[in-house]
Amino acid sequence: MSGTPMSAAESRASVAPVPFRRTRRLVFALLVAATTGLGLGTMFRILHVGGLTPLELAILALFTVTFGWIVIAFWSGIIGFVLSLAGRDPLSLTKVSPPRPPEDARSRTALVMPIHNEDVERVAAGLEATCRDLPPITEARRIEAFVLSDSTDADIVARERATMAALQHRLADHCQLHYRHRDSNAGRKAGNLGDFCQRWGQHYDFMLVLDADSLMSGDTVHQLIAEMEANPRLGLLQTVPIPVRQDSLFGRANQFAAAVYSPMLATGLSFWQSDAANYFGHNAIMRVDAFTRHCGLPELPGRPPLGGDILSHDFVEAALLRRAGWEVRMRTDLGGSFEEMPSHILDYAKRDRRWVQGNLQHLRLLGGSGLHMLSRVHFLCGALAYLSSLIWLAILVVSTIDALMRALIEPNFFTSNAQLFPNWPIAPPNLIMPLLGGTLAMLLMPKVLGVCLALRRHPGLYGGRAKLAASALLEALFAMLIAPLMMVFHSRFVIEVLSGRTVAWNPQSREGRALPWREALRHTWPGTLAGTFWAWITWWYTPTFFWWLTPVWLGLMLAAPLVRLSSSLTIGRRLRQRGLLLVPSETAPPAVLKGLTLPATVDGNAEPAPPPAERPCDMPLQSFSRDWARHPPTQQQGIGK
Repeated sequence: MSGTPMSAAESRASVAPVPFRRTRRLVFALLVAATTGLGLGTMFRILHVGGLTPLELAILALFTVTFGWIVIAFWSGIIGFVLSLAGRDPLSLTKVSPPRPPEDARSRTALVMPIHNEDVERVAAGLEATCRDLPPITEARRIEAFVLSDSTDADIVARERATMAALQHRLADHCQLHYRHRDSNAGRKAGNLGDFCQRWGQHYDFMLVLDADSLMSGDTVHQLIAEMEANPRLGLLQTVPIPVRQDSLFGRANQFAAAVYSPMLATGLSFWQSDAANYFGHNAIMRVDAFTRHCGLPELPGRPPLGGDILSHDFVEAALLRRAGWEVRMRTDLGGSFEEMPSHILDYAKRDRRWVQGNLQHLRLLGGSGLHMLSRVHFLCGALAYLSSLIWLAILVVSTIDALMRALIEPNFFTSNAQLFPNWPIAPPNLIMPLLGGTLAMLLMPKVLGVCLALRRHPGLYGGRAKLAASALLEALFAMLIAPLMMVFHSRFVIEVLSGRTVAWNPQSREGRALPWREALRHTWPGTLAGTFWAWITWWYTPTFFWWLTPVWLGLMLAAPLVRLSSSLTIGRRLRQRGLLLVPSETAPPAVLKGLTLPATVDGNAEPAPPPAERPCDMPLQSFSRDWARHPPTQQQGIGK
């Protein structure tokens, strides 16, 4: 394949244009800036009465950041709703249509699945379902699967070998499967993929990266390949993975929210990100040659957690591809991209703890040389996804301190000994309720629009109109109740990272289980204690502020019951039986989900066939320093075994 984004021979492909890229980004930026400015001005007028205290200045600064974060999601949701309702592609703005690759297109694609100490039976089941759903392979378009293990547990490695040997046998007439184990976990997932690219990448034009819990329909796989063939400028194409197979209340609520809201929000994001979109690390296809040439990740200087290996490698790889001139796009209209997720709040928070560390590392790359402006925006937004929780907590704490000071300190209306008349306090302008209502409306509007879109398009897939509306209310209530607990978790994680504590990058738990009360209490009692004290002190000294804080202290006080009950498989299944929180993957499951079954017991002594012959190549390490363009990058030394 060509090492440049476009060659003359490839120009015959049908490429969907992206009109008005700069204009749409400018308009979106102006909308965000104007709305944020309006909120900032309103809050300033509310706080400015009688002069601004240092605490109020802190509230104003923190409010600006969180309000701007809300505004970005709000306008992305509005744009996504309009485009989805009109059936328009967010990039070309034309009617959605399948890509048209050249008639003489030829390609080889590897479905690449990195695994690390995973439940190999579940891995094999998902991969087999994906491979069996692929249409028949032709000479023009060949697809193979590659399982890349860097597991460190000897027993797990032995099971992997036996399971993959059996899977190779079952898929022999359908899809060629390769298995590789490397003894080192150097570089984690990015190092695992880099090892593949250096040893076997030259066999393939594209690689479709799957996580251990990924599922993709055959039609979706072929559409992704067709778009890569049709657009020789395209370096990476990301799908919108939707969670499936959830039984707990927590899992089902998140599964419902993703199914209803994620495609619409992703459409809005794709509109203004255009050809500088982001990469989520899985369920995405990329051009192997481009990835190999431009995505060799260096170590960040300094010690972990903010130094060392780049943990959230996906954002950085997308930024490096875009820096090299390759397009990075997102397909939001494909329905055959799935994943699994943690089944309860504690495992979900544990996964977020890893992402907090990785995303905060991105702040060190904001000034990286040659990066596209939107790549810097992705880095900043990724960090703000977790910093916003700490900022929200800081706003609440500072506001509480301010309210308590006003309640405890007796007002002094005579500030001078020579003063004849008192300085009576001036009532704040009547803007508090409009600001609160407007903020709440912007928070909820994407949810409302997502439900409206589902009601118009296919309400039957969610159990009917009434069930869909009831499910949306239930999910919104649940999200509101757990928000304070997630705020506390994320705030603690950010503080831990900034104070130098690192995290182990262990395999993710995906098996549903109901948590015992003891485990729920052990992880939530500090938040419950803080919420109880918070409620008591505000009720005692400033009852009005107590009622304003109800959603916060109530969620914290109910933390243990929320964690325990939301992990319940029984509650989740009963809701499904009553038609609540239903999603299309349950009411009209695609073939790839219908064909998902755990494999039978395999011969423990079986050995998988060896992978194909290696075609070694170098993967240059990239640099973010100012002289990256003037000095050739060093080469990665050696090829992992």
